[in-house]
Amino acid sequence: MVLHAGCLMMNDFVQIEKLCKSFDLSDPLLARIIYRRSRRFLKAVDKISFNIKRGQTYALVGESGSGKSTIARMIVGLLLPSSGRVLIDGHNLHNNKFSHHEHRRIRQRIQMVFQSPYASLNPRWKVGNILAEPIIAFSLFKNRNELNHRIYELLEQVGLSVNDSNRFPHEFSGGQRQRICIARALASKPDFIVCDEPTSALDVSVQAQVLNLLKKLQKKLGLTYLFITHDLAVVRVMAHKIGVLKSGKLVEEQETSDLLKSPKSSYTRMLIQSAPRISK
Repeated sequence: MVLHAGCLMMNDFVQIEKLCKSFDLSDPLLARIIYRRSRRFLKAVDKISFNIKRGQTYALVGESGSGKSTIARMIVGLLLPSSGRVLIDGHNLHNNKFSHHEHRRIRQRIQMVFQSPYASLNPRWKVGNILAEPIIAFSLFKNRNELNHRIYELLEQVGLSVNDSNRFPHEFSGGQRQRICIARALASKPDFIVCDEPTSALDVSVQAQVLNLLKKLQKKLGLTYLFITHDLAVVRVMAHKIGVLKSGKLVEEQETSDLLKSPKSSYTRMLIQSAPRISK
C-alpha cells in the first residue's frame, strides 16, 4: 500500500511552519532623515516550526520575552506573521483567498484563554452575556431557549452554577473567573484552544484545580491545546510534548517525559532545576 505525504500528517491537527515575526522599532521617517539613522527591527520569533497532534497538548516553555505570547497571537489570528504559515487541519489560517464563510468557519474552531481572568472579562456584562457573545457571533443557536440552554451547559461544564449567569465578573474569585474564561472559549465549540499562561495569575492551590479542569475537558471533548507557560511545573501535569523557546528560537523539542528526564539544552536544564512542583 502506498501512503501519500498527506496521510503521514493526518494526526498533525496543527502545523506551524517557519513562523517569523519582526517588529519595526525605527524612529519616525523625518527623524531618520535628519539624524541619518537606519531602520531597526526586533525579530521576536525566528523560523519556529512544530506540530500538534489532534487531542494532545503541546507546551511552549520559556522565560518572559522569549516570544511565546507572540506565537500564540499569530496562531489565533490576532497578529499577522512576517512570514511562515499556520495550518489548522490542513487549512492555512492566513490564506487571503478564503471566502468570508470559510474564514469564519476556521476561526470558530480556534479559541484562546488569556493570562489574566481579571482583564479579559468585560466588567459591565453579566456572565450570561459574556458566554452568549460567541454563540451569537457564530450563529450557533436557533432560538432563545436553545441559547440559554447552551449557556447553562457551559457553566456546568466548568463547574459553575446556572445561577452564576446573572452575576458580574467582580463577584467571582480569580479561579472562578478563569473558569468563566474557559467556558467562553468553549462556547463556539472549538477543536483547538490556545492557553496563554492561564494559571500564572492564580494561587498555587487554584492552579491545580484549573489544570485538572482543562485535562477533564480535553478528554471529554477531544480538544487540542497549545499551552503557553514559563513554568515547567505546569507542563509536567499538562503536556504530551514540549518545545523550549529562547530569544524567539526553538532550542529544544521532545516528548514531555523524555525532556524532563534527559534535557539536551543547558537552558532547558536551568528551567527544570528552577521549576517548583504542582500536586495533581
